[in-house]
Amino acid sequence: MPHQNRVTPFSSIIADPARGLFMGNRGCLHGADGNIRRNCNGKRWITCLTRFKDRRRALLQPGRYTELFFLDEAVAFAAGHRPCAECRRADYERFQAAWRRAGLPDAPGADAMDFILHAARLDPATGRQRRFDAHAEDLPDGTFALIDGQPALRLRKAFLPWRPGGYSPALPCRIPQTVPVLTPDPFVRIIAAGYRPAIHPSAG
Repeated sequence: MPHQNRVTPFSSIIADPARGLFMGNRGCLHGADGNIRRNCNGKRWITCLTRFKDRRRALLQPGRYTELFFLDEAVAFAAGHRPCAECRRADYERFQAAWRRAGLPDAPGADAMDFILHAARLDPATGRQRRFDAHAEDLPDGTFALIDGQPALRLRKAFLPWRPGGYSPALPCRIPQTVPVLTPDPFVRIIAAGYRPAIHPSAG
């Protein structure tokens, strides 16, 4: 039976056997029995490599961070996770550079960025994912929107429905002019400023 450790574009955590391209964490979310007890623990939400040096981890160790898995970096962005500054140092620095180009508030280090990103990813009143409306045609490739109730990736002027194991073919239906956006606003602006999130090969 798969662990509950797969992150969706809604930022929720589900059980699914697929693992995807990236690992990451948002603190210790599980109890001693290995079951998820909370959605987050702290403001540091990161996306990591699934392999780094010769490190090995047993999953869901008591008191240690909960290992989460993402189909790709576009999903990680939608869920509110930035690149890790250690195992993905080059991507982290590209993220910082795009942050500056996007005109976001000055945040020279990880702690300052995480403070700003956390406010953008969660509604403090409900603890749920923040969303905002935008023109579908204005969204850069690599962002997620809600189309007919399902998360879909914006790519090549189309929207590809997400599923845990990969993307389905582009939606043939007419896309509304305005759509709810799942990817938090700072990440959308960072993508628009030139950062290209890694996308799963199933997107074509």
